[in-house]
Formats: sequence, C-alpha cells, structure tokens
Amino acid sequence: MLTDMKVILFGASGMVGQGVLRECLLAEDVEQVLAIGRSPVGQQHSKLRELIHSDFTNFAAIAGQMAGYDACFFCLGVSSAGMKESDYRHITFVFTLAAAEVLAKQNPGMTFVYVSGTGTDSTEKGRSMWARVKGETENALLKLPFRAAYMFRPGVIQPLHGIKSKTRVYRALYTVVAPLFPIIKLLFPKYVITTEQVGRAMLAVARGGTAQRLLENRDIAEIANRARPSR
Repeated sequence: MLTDMKVILFGASGMVGQGVLRECLLAEDVEQVLAIGRSPVGQQHSKLRELIHSDFTNFAAIAGQMAGYDACFFCLGVSSAGMKESDYRHITFVFTLAAAEVLAKQNPGMTFVYVSGTGTDSTEKGRSMWARVKGETENALLKLPFRAAYMFRPGVIQPLHGIKSKTRVYRALYTVVAPLFPIIKLLFPKYVITTEQVGRAMLAVARGGTAQRLLENRDIAEIANRARPSR
C-alpha cells in the first residue's frame, strides 16, 4: 500500500484529466503531482508542479525530471472524428508510448494507468479505426516493464465540480445532455461514470492494485465506490 505518492499526470487540462487532478490534489496521501503538458494547466496548488514540454514524440530532454514517481495517470487524448488513421495514431499511440517508455526506464516500480474507452479492440483487427488504435496502444503498454499497468475503459463520462471539456462541440453537447444524466444513469448504469469516480479509481489502483488489467466502465465504478474519499 503506497503512502505519500508522487504522481505524474498527462492531459491535466482535458475533461478527464481535470477530474483526476482534482482528486489527486484532494488526496491526503498524494505528496506531489507533476503535470506534463504543452501549455499551463491554469491553476495553482502547493502539491502541483508543471513541466511544459513541446515535443511529445521525444521526452529525452526531460527524462531526468520524470524520475522518482510512483504512478502515472495518462489522460491525454483526442477525438477520432474527422481524423485520418495515421494522424490519430500519431497522437494516440506515438505520444503515449514515447512517454511510457521513458517512464518505465526511469521508474520501474511505477504504476501506469491509461485512459482508453469502452469498445477498445484488443485484437487490433476490427473495423473501428479508433478502437484498433486504442487496442494497439493498450497492448504495447501492457508489455512495458512497469510494476503494474492498467487500461481504463470508461463509457459516458459525466463531468462534475464545474469541470468542462476543452472541445467546443463536446462542451455544447454536455450542456444539452447534463439534465438527462440521471435518466441515462438509470437506463444505462453500466455505461455512465463521473470524472470524480475515474480519479478515485485511478488513485485506488495506484495504492493497492487490482487483479484485472483491462478495466471496463463497471469495474472502474466499483473500484471508485469501494475506495476511500479523496477528501
């Protein structure tokens, strides 16, 4: 069981990343959060340290600053809508593995948690482009020499605590859908989760692990609901 965790967070300015960052900053056993990104997160906290890095295909220049951490929560991602497979793979697979390979070398005792999605294709052979690429990314991560690696596959994510998506279309969609979330949860309880639950579940697996490596929406919710509150 980890105490006084030091955490690296990618994608802290995105909707999921904002939720994870909030839970990390509230957690008494998280000593420090290093947010690595290409732009500032936009908030200040005594636990929060930021590292601005422009080239997500090469982390050699900052590898030394990525050492000494217990967990990495990788929440960086983009929508595949309107993207060519090569472009989507460049961001989804190349960026993720470039960071993960450095982290595995610098922190062999690290727990790595990757945000994938419901419907990810582990065979890498299905018709859905995004699902194939996510599956390829998951499979590659699971082969790296981390202490443990977990693939989170959330479904519909409800943003809480004023958190908003950076994508304008998604912001508009969430505004419209927000009043319907109670009904959606009632009708499809297996596929709806909150940003708070995702963050709490990530912290829980970093603290104590779990036997499953591929965690579907229901698994994430169950882990979050069993975990102690971050505050």
